[in-house]
Amino acid sequence: MLTRISNTPRDYAWGSMTLIADLECREPSGRPEAEVWFGDHPGSPSEVHDGTGRTLDEWLPAEAAAGDVPSRLPYLLKLLAAGAPLSIQAHPSKAQAEEGFAREEAAGVARDAGNRNYRDDNHKPELIVAVSDPFVALAGLRDLDATRRLVDALGEGAQELRAHLEGADAEEALRRTIGWLLGEAARTDIERIIAAAVGGTSAEFAAELALARELAQAYPADAGVVVALLMNLVSLRPGEAIFVPAGVLHAYVAGLGVELMAASDNVLRGGLTPKHIDVGELLGLLDAAPSPPPILTPVRLDDTSQFFDAGVPDFALLHLVVDGDSASAALRGSAIVLATRGSIRVTGASGTSVELAPGQAALATADEAPLAVDGSGELFIAMPGDA
Repeated sequence: MLTRISNTPRDYAWGSMTLIADLECREPSGRPEAEVWFGDHPGSPSEVHDGTGRTLDEWLPAEAAAGDVPSRLPYLLKLLAAGAPLSIQAHPSKAQAEEGFAREEAAGVARDAGNRNYRDDNHKPELIVAVSDPFVALAGLRDLDATRRLVDALGEGAQELRAHLEGADAEEALRRTIGWLLGEAARTDIERIIAAAVGGTSAEFAAELALARELAQAYPADAGVVVALLMNLVSLRPGEAIFVPAGVLHAYVAGLGVELMAASDNVLRGGLTPKHIDVGELLGLLDAAPSPPPILTPVRLDDTSQFFDAGVPDFALLHLVVDGDSASAALRGSAIVLATRGSIRVTGASGTSVELAPGQAALATADEAPLAVDGSGELFIAMPGDA
């Protein structure tokens, strides 16, 4: 089956007032529009345009009983529009999620409780591809020598931060420092470091300090402003991507992107939020090893398409750009097609076609492969990964 699906934007406070509306060539709603979910996640399942009025979480189990269709999708595809920075966060591995979920279930913690860490037993690796120019993010922990240079530029107000970053073991120094910032440092300590960052100057780290000033204004005295100083600042051009595996700290800062993740709600926060922060749980799953930004380079398939394969079984992403020509798209199982530019016609093996404008999406079951793509524009196709 090949059919249109749709959803309404979620109005999280950090969402952009204009980015999704501009993509869809409509007037802004007057509310922040943060994410549009394309999938069967029960938190906001897509509506299926097949005349039945069902949502995708209702449609898939019904179709699975009658044919070769999965009862659940292993992934969730989103349009994400950040008008303000999201919280710093990390996600568990599959084993960590299973253990944590079972532990909180046994303890009787309500799944919707504010202090709940594990709302399901799944991991949540994430891939995001920039649509806007730029898309800005924080991702992973910066090389420690570089971070020490940044902190040195802040002067006396950051001396205590510099002291916590000492040591030959970079991973241990960073883990210890994050634990201190989030769990032990006094408010006055945090305010002193933030003031040093706001007033600091550095040619090498001008962008990082500019972001610190922005974060300090949005999140006064939040330890996450200092945690952000330890992280890689990434500016993506359209079509560039980062992949965030388990344990890696990240925060999306500004811009519009296509995000693809495993279907999970498990989030351990590390600042820039009024929500619950479980410092011990975060440190237990945190990957504190310094590393370059986690850029994911796609595999170029031909003149029209490139393939983002993060090496996880939950998802992979095909990116196509057509300019009045035709392309063919192979599928791995049931897929979701999302247009982001131009006017695209997608035709399945059954002969069914859908026309997609920017921001519009369709569900293609595996028996519709390969898909024929015609028109002029850009689209993304989410599908299961290679198990």
